Amino acid sequence: MTRSVIGTFLSNINLSIKEFFLTMQEFFLFSVRAFATIPKIKRYWRDFLDQATIAGTDSLPIVLVSSISIGALLAVEVGNLLEDFGAKTMLGRSTALSVIRELGPLIMGLMLSARYGSRNGAELGAMKISEQIDALRAFGTDPVAKLVMPRLTAALIVFIPLTAIADFAGLYSAALLAEHYHKIDPGIFWNAVFPRLVLKDFVVGFLKAPVFAIIITLVSSFNGFIAQGGTAGVGRSTIKGIVVSSGLILVANFYVSKLVLENM
Repeated sequence: MTRSVIGTFLSNINLSIKEFFLTMQEFFLFSVRAFATIPKIKRYWRDFLDQATIAGTDSLPIVLVSSISIGALLAVEVGNLLEDFGAKTMLGRSTALSVIRELGPLIMGLMLSARYGSRNGAELGAMKISEQIDALRAFGTDPVAKLVMPRLTAALIVFIPLTAIADFAGLYSAALLAEHYHKIDPGIFWNAVFPRLVLKDFVVGFLKAPVFAIIITLVSSFNGFIAQGGTAGVGRSTIKGIVVSSGLILVANFYVSKLVLENM
C-alpha cells in the first residue's frame, strides 16, 4: 500500500516536471515567433493602432490613479520618518529616487498586467475556444503575427511614455503633499529632486518598461493560446496569465535594478 502511494506520488511529480519543461519549450518558441513577425507590422498596422489605444490611452486612468496614490502615500510616510531625524528637506530626493527607479515603473507594470494582460488572455482564450484561431490558420493567416505581434509592438512603444506619466504623476502628488501636509516649500522640494538625479536613475526606471511589456504581452497571450475547457478554461488561463506575469514583473524589477546599478 505504502509503495503504491509513493509510486503514484513520484509518478505525478515526474509528470508535472515533464509538463513544466514542455510548456517552457512551447513558450520559448511562441516568443521567438512573436519577435520574428515584427517586420510584418506594416501589414497589421490597424491592429497595432487598436492595441496601442487599448494599452496606452485606455490604460491611462488606472496608471494615474495608482501613481498619484503611491506618490502621495510615499510623501506622507517618508516625510514623517525624515521629520524624526530633522531631514525633511531630503523628502524630494528620497521620493524622486523611489518613484523614478522603482515605484513608478513597478506600479505601472502591475496595473497593466491586471488590465492589459487580462484583456489579452480573455480575448485570445475566447478566440481559441471558439476556434477562431484555427480558422485564421485555415485561411493562411499566421495567428501569432495577426494577434500577438501587434500587441507586443504596441506595448513596447506605449509602456515607455506611460512610465514617464506615472513618474510625473507620482512626483507631483508627492510635491503637493510635501507642501500642504509637511509644510515644505515647493522650491525646496524640487531643488532636492532635479540637481541630484543622474542618468542611471532614469535608465533603471525606463529600461523596465520594455521588459514589463514583453513579459505581460507574451505571458498573457501564450496562456490565451493554450486555453482549453470552455469558458471555465478561459477564466483559468486568464488568471494564470495575470499571476505569472505579475510574479515575473516583481522578479524582473529586482534584477533590472541590480544589473543597471551595479554596471553604471
